[in-house]
Amino acid sequence: MNNHSVDPAATASAAGRVPRLPALPWRVPLDPAPWWAWALFVLPFVAVPVLNSWLWMGARDFLAVGLFTLIGASVVRVAGGVVLYKVEITQAALKARTSLLVRRLAWQDVDKVEVVDGSVVLSSGRDENEINGITAGRTDEVAQTIEAAREAAADQPVRRSRPRPGLGVLLVLLYLVLSVGAFLIRWHII
Repeated sequence: MNNHSVDPAATASAAGRVPRLPALPWRVPLDPAPWWAWALFVLPFVAVPVLNSWLWMGARDFLAVGLFTLIGASVVRVAGGVVLYKVEITQAALKARTSLLVRRLAWQDVDKVEVVDGSVVLSSGRDENEINGITAGRTDEVAQTIEAAREAAADQPVRRSRPRPGLGVLLVLLYLVLSVGAFLIRWHII
């Protein structure tokens, strides 16, 4: 791995100027999400209810319905949490949105900014937050902008927040209703 930290002093001397902070909020340039991300997210919404409605009645079928539902929910959770759809740099924090969550990371919680294999990694204690999918050739610019925003926020009060649900959480609840409801309706249980 080619790990190196972005040192603002070294970056400034290499470029002959101090990295400028663009007008905030600044949106990180990301490549469009791959087609398979939404396909993998939506596939269980169709496949699991169909499988659950085809099962025969019996005690083992309840176990199968539960397993299909859990496996589909796992696929939805992983597919919904991996791909970044929007990343914004604000004066107080970095905001990242996947299809399931909207996360906010305060600048005071970021210990180190690194560029690793075309991604920007923000270390916060033992946690690492990776921004991948950045448009080719703009990784260093994103790292420099993050570092400049982090330095500018050093004197500001800390505003921490928990991840909040995105639209995908409602879709996961819909998935659970569809997957179990298909079985219950097919066999006239409800």
